[in-house]
Amino acid sequence: MSAMIPETPAAPMSSAAGAEAAQPILRVRDLVTTFHTESGPVNAVRGVSFDLMPGETLAIVGESGSGKSVTALSILNMVRRPGSVESGSVEFEGRDLLTLGEKDLRVVRGGGIGMVFQDPVGSLNPLMRVRDQLTEAIRAHDPVSKAEAARRSVELMREVGIPDPEARLADYPLAFSGGMSQRVMIAMALANRPKLIIADEPTTALDVTIQAQILELLAKLNRENGTAVILITHNLGIVARVCQRVAVMYAGRIVEHGAVDTIFTAPQHPYTRDLLGATPSLDRPRSLPLVAIEGRPPSMRTPIVGCSYAPRDPRAFDRCWVDDPKLQTDAAGHSRACWLHTGADGVPPRELEATAELAEKPVSTEALLDVQDVRREYSTGRRTLFGRRTQTLRAVDGVSLTVNVGETIGLIGESGCGKSTLGRLILGIEPPTEGDIKYRDSSVVGLTGSRLRRYNRDVQLVFQNPMASLNPRMTVGRAIGEPLRLAGESRAAARKRVLELLDLVGMDAAVVDRFPHEFSGGQRQRIVIARALAVNPRLIVLDEAVAALDVSLQAQVINLLRELQERLKLSYLFIGHDLATVRHVSDRVMVMYLGEIVESGPAEAIAAEPLHPYTASLISSVPEPDPVRERTHERIVLSGEVPTPINPPAACRFHTRCPIGPMANPERSICATEKPPLIELAPGRHVACHFAGELSHVGVRQAEVPVGLGPVRQTRRVDAAR
Repeated sequence: MSAMIPETPAAPMSSAAGAEAAQPILRVRDLVTTFHTESGPVNAVRGVSFDLMPGETLAIVGESGSGKSVTALSILNMVRRPGSVESGSVEFEGRDLLTLGEKDLRVVRGGGIGMVFQDPVGSLNPLMRVRDQLTEAIRAHDPVSKAEAARRSVELMREVGIPDPEARLADYPLAFSGGMSQRVMIAMALANRPKLIIADEPTTALDVTIQAQILELLAKLNRENGTAVILITHNLGIVARVCQRVAVMYAGRIVEHGAVDTIFTAPQHPYTRDLLGATPSLDRPRSLPLVAIEGRPPSMRTPIVGCSYAPRDPRAFDRCWVDDPKLQTDAAGHSRACWLHTGADGVPPRELEATAELAEKPVSTEALLDVQDVRREYSTGRRTLFGRRTQTLRAVDGVSLTVNVGETIGLIGESGCGKSTLGRLILGIEPPTEGDIKYRDSSVVGLTGSRLRRYNRDVQLVFQNPMASLNPRMTVGRAIGEPLRLAGESRAAARKRVLELLDLVGMDAAVVDRFPHEFSGGQRQRIVIARALAVNPRLIVLDEAVAALDVSLQAQVINLLRELQERLKLSYLFIGHDLATVRHVSDRVMVMYLGEIVESGPAEAIAAEPLHPYTASLISSVPEPDPVRERTHERIVLSGEVPTPINPPAACRFHTRCPIGPMANPERSICATEKPPLIELAPGRHVACHFAGELSHVGVRQAEVPVGLGPVRQTRRVDAAR
């Protein structure tokens, strides 16, 4: 069932047949939340209204600062000073939560409504065992014995897919990975069988494979237990995969609200259209640039005149700047707040981004960087009587790659596979244990003094977190100019170069004396890129450089990187875990698992027809912003997480998780006894797999992999054009 947002709080509506007889489990009306700061009030939530039906999954989407998380906290009346819910109502099962006392609210929180926060590690008490935290959550709402609470804790851990739950309950949170910690948080949210779960960005910090596991878990709970879900996210692919309805928030308000299929096929608000255009997709032509939403959301400290999105929309006309559009609902139950004329096909796409294709860049065959059979080992574990460590961690194990002049190499894999370690080896931050790294045919291993400084000028790094990469006490001008001063440039020459760099990355010279906290995430990443370009490098290592950004900011940075590469003839090593994003910027892609390269080849070829089952699993895990595709295509959901590199599986390191290996087909014991070599199966296509090419990214679900199956080509596959 589906209920649409009303035009006014007094006129609730429903778009689904028969919905009139059903009552919403949650009814939010005209919710207003304000933070009273020393510099003035911040209007974080401005009149939000929606209904949620039992068993329904509603997505609330938007950029950081749009009011999504504050809306979730306001629903539970958990906004803390200096914030407060100023007005409105939040009815859960007929009771207005905003009028309840703290004692009654505690019954609802965790009892009727469960909450899953974005940072699971920060949400769990590091000093308490997981067992104690789970039993405490159970007994806070149900006066059962400790023995019964312990029994239910085991059931919950098993329900959310944590192996060996009896043993893991005795662990502390720090013994769990990010994905497993999030499963524990979901178990705590489910402790008292709530009728509603609010999940605030539950997969943002997770690998795509672990993200897929969490999404499958939420969908299973919704499907089997009838649990209603409010999913807060900025990832539209996730929305397409698990949600029935979408509320798009901007500047503290809902600007569009409707069924998932309608939102994705015919968006009625330009902000929704631009978010979709900014989202990388495996089907999107690489020559078509992403929609870059320039500017930043409005300040919520001052009154907004007219449409809040008008300053960022090139189609805005006179009325948009003076009149505030109210949320209107059409006959089909779709709501939007926009003055632009829209038809059945939705808001027209932006003309510039829709037509200006990027020319195919010529890639040289001249090698700039050549990594040859590099290994990096760390001694770990307890020390022996003679002071030696007892274990060896193989972070990088025999990796070879070449980056040509003007080329982008994408390096993908899950956390812990060795991508960032390889980046540090290339940069000279750490020495390899074995192997060689050549830059322009000269070895750079063990460089010191002036030769190392020259190499460091040619090879630069852009980190994942731009805020952590900048000194908060340094102005932008000082931060960008620091490499120039270290290189011996005069103050005047450095200042001139800083202004040139700001212009190069699309920023006004007037910001040169501002501090990092005064910029958006996308602007800070532009500043970090400008600093990396200061000494005219030839190769830039981008370590998850867009992973922490909203989709709109991510599009800005990706388009900027491609433009700079064309203008400056740069080479990139682009490290990431989302193949849709990596494919969009890369010429070739290398897939890494537990320190080894398991597949490499042209980006388009790998995305279209992966040869290694791990690559197929990574592609399958990427949520695509296409609800029809997400419904009709079966997915591979890997179980478990990456094994420890201290004691990796023998032979093929992926065989313990492989959907076509010995875990699914015992006859394929070769995967566990004989290491597959990395061989060239087609021009430019290398793969290390005994059964390469037998599983595509539209293959079988994990639960449908038969045990004892013969050749995998007998398994059911879904055609990509279906």
